[in-house]
Amino acid sequence: MKKLIDFIKEAEEKKVAIGHFNVSDIVGLKAVFEAARELNVPVIIGVSEGEWGFIGAKQISALVKSLREGYDYPIFLNADHTHSLEKLKEAIEAGFDSAVFDGSKLPLDENIKKTKEAVELAKSINPDFLVEGETGYIGSGSVVLKEIPEGAAVNPKDFTKSEDAAKFIKETGVDLFAPAVGNIHGIIAGGNPRLDIRRIEEIRKSVGVPLVLHGGSGIKDEDFPAAIGAGISIIHINTELRVAWRKGMEVALNQNSEEIVPYKVLPRAVEEIKAVVIQRLKLFNKLL
Repeated sequence: MKKLIDFIKEAEEKKVAIGHFNVSDIVGLKAVFEAARELNVPVIIGVSEGEWGFIGAKQISALVKSLREGYDYPIFLNADHTHSLEKLKEAIEAGFDSAVFDGSKLPLDENIKKTKEAVELAKSINPDFLVEGETGYIGSGSVVLKEIPEGAAVNPKDFTKSEDAAKFIKETGVDLFAPAVGNIHGIIAGGNPRLDIRRIEEIRKSVGVPLVLHGGSGIKDEDFPAAIGAGISIIHINTELRVAWRKGMEVALNQNSEEIVPYKVLPRAVEEIKAVVIQRLKLFNKLL
């Protein structure tokens, strides 16, 4: 099977984006995998430090690998927002395919220094391991929020600048880059900001590596095709799946409040998550 970077480059050429969906359990994994297979598109499973801390790094890696090998299917695993070399090493040794090294809250020069160390460590262990870096703080919680997180880059003056992005990529050697372009982690109750499509285009031209859009939940549908056309190749979705999981569980338990058999309750959560993933994958892959 082709490597993850090959699928990313193929997505770039086709002007589509690979969906990256975070999971916390086998319910989410099952839903995402079934949705991707139904549409026959590659997919990336993401787990944050908290998510893989709950599932187990080696355990989620083994599950994803079993699906990839058992079905000969392009499903990959990303360590989403690692904040230390120790966690990065844990993900690499567990068999992940890629990782986001998150130094976005740091000053640019310090972010560059630490991300460069992360790239060097990763490549020394596995040259094929992909490292993603990011600049610009966009919040940190995949939850429903009443207001925009304090310090998040929501004004154009605070967005990632193309010259800073170019410097970051040149000095760190990352394989993928995630900018701050109006995207926010989580769903804002009053509506998420709009994306700066022109800024995405400028950054992509200046950096020479595929771009990743974090904080995809809550973004208006029409912004996605525009962002993909401007240079986004991977899109992260998490909060929307958590909302769907909660809805599915509530519906199932309300319909049968006495049920205690997990496999009779959990399918409704799978259905709700799968519906969200299918809609997003269709949008990202020009299938609507």
